[in-house]
Amino acid sequence: MDLTVNEFGFVMLVFRVLFGLTFAAHGWAKRFSGGGIAGTAGWFDSIGMKPGKLHANVASSVEMATGIMLAVGLLTPLASAGIVGVMIVAGWTVHRDKGFFIVKEGWEYTFIVGLMAVAIAGLGPGKWSIDDALGLTDDWNGYVGFAVALGIGVIGGVAQLAIFFRPPTAGK
Repeated sequence: MDLTVNEFGFVMLVFRVLFGLTFAAHGWAKRFSGGGIAGTAGWFDSIGMKPGKLHANVASSVEMATGIMLAVGLLTPLASAGIVGVMIVAGWTVHRDKGFFIVKEGWEYTFIVGLMAVAIAGLGPGKWSIDDALGLTDDWNGYVGFAVALGIGVIGGVAQLAIFFRPPTAGK
C-alpha cells in the first residue's frame, strides 16, 4: 500500500518536528544548561576543538538553527547537511575510539542521527513544510536532496576537523 501525499506529509511533519526540535534542544543545552557556553567551551578545548569558545558558539548555533529549520521544513537538504556536519565532528572527536555502541559512548548515535538527516533530505520534507509552500520540494527531493545533505555535510564536517581539530596528546 502506497502512502497518499497527505499521509506522507503528516508522517514527515511529525518526524521532522520531533527530530528537529530534539536536535535544536541539544544546541540549547550547550548554550544554556550546566556550565553554559563557558562550560561547553572548556569541554571543546579539552577534546581538541580549539578555540573552544568559538566551537561552543558555532555548535550550539548550528544545532539550534538546523534543528528548527528541519522542524519547519525550510531548506531541508541544507538543514540536514548542517546536522551531518555536526555529527561527523562529534563522531570523530568524541566517539570513534569507543567502538560502535552508544552504551559505551561509541559512534552509533552520531551515525544514526546523521543517517536520519540524510534520509529526510532524500525523502523530502513532505506537503506540510515551508519548502513545499515555496515550491522547492520538486527541485530538492530525491537524489538531489540526498546528495546535498550528504555531500555538503561530509565536506563541512571534514573541513572543520582538518582546520580546527588538534587532539590532546597523552599526558597533557
